[in-house]
Amino acid sequence: MQIVRTLPELRQALAPHRRPAFVPTMGNLHAGHIALVEQARPLGDVLVASIFVNRLQFLPHEDFDSYPRTWEADCARLEAAGCQVLFAPRETDLYPQPQTFKVQPDPALADILEGQFRPGFFTGVCTVVMKLFSAVFSGHASGVAVFGQKDYQQLMMIRQMVQQFALPIEVQAGPTQRAPDGLALSSRNGYLSAPERESAVALSQALQQLAARWQAAPDAGAALEAQALDALRAQGWQPDYLTVRRRADLQPAGASDAAGTLVALGAARLGGTRLIDNREF
Repeated sequence: MQIVRTLPELRQALAPHRRPAFVPTMGNLHAGHIALVEQARPLGDVLVASIFVNRLQFLPHEDFDSYPRTWEADCARLEAAGCQVLFAPRETDLYPQPQTFKVQPDPALADILEGQFRPGFFTGVCTVVMKLFSAVFSGHASGVAVFGQKDYQQLMMIRQMVQQFALPIEVQAGPTQRAPDGLALSSRNGYLSAPERESAVALSQALQQLAARWQAAPDAGAALEAQALDALRAQGWQPDYLTVRRRADLQPAGASDAAGTLVALGAARLGGTRLIDNREF
């Protein structure tokens, strides 16, 4: 596996290839990331991953400085999974000057759910992804990028950005990887204490229950969401949202929306750790 730090080094490494397959990460890799790498491997003629903790998508009170950085273990896992090129820029490599030009996503999608509770988050995500896409796919007629479905709203945002900017990139979704008890794998799971880890599956269970109850009584949607929030609070969580939305645009679902077109999404804090998850139904 070739490790490159700068944009010229990356472009030189990728110059002989026609169709990169790319998996962007912030490091601290787990089995969910490796599943994305394995999914991407047959989709191009060179497999590229990146590790970059993007300051632009962290709010001032969030965990940028303490976000886990596990460089040696990450490199070993990527190499074992068949990664051929690892792009690991320093902050000064990717942002050699203040990033005053930014990608501003559609507020109709960016300012709801995660965007409501983390204002500016998706501007930071879209800006760094656009910059990474420019670095990886520059000079190539086509390419593919793989993003995890656990970050459901982010995946939708990236797809819309690629479509509206007419980028020659196919965006594929990687299914959410889960622990045996159903907890969605996340780098932030490492923040959980042992008792919290035992309780953490409650978020996934709450979304499953909300989806099942919605299908049984779609006219009671608002009441069902309120009940789900109260039940999670009773277990010691601080939920931001538990809601059913249309997959097509993440707008609130109604009784006329059919099963098979909906997704239950949730974000909640357990102790000091904020977790997100979703369940399509």
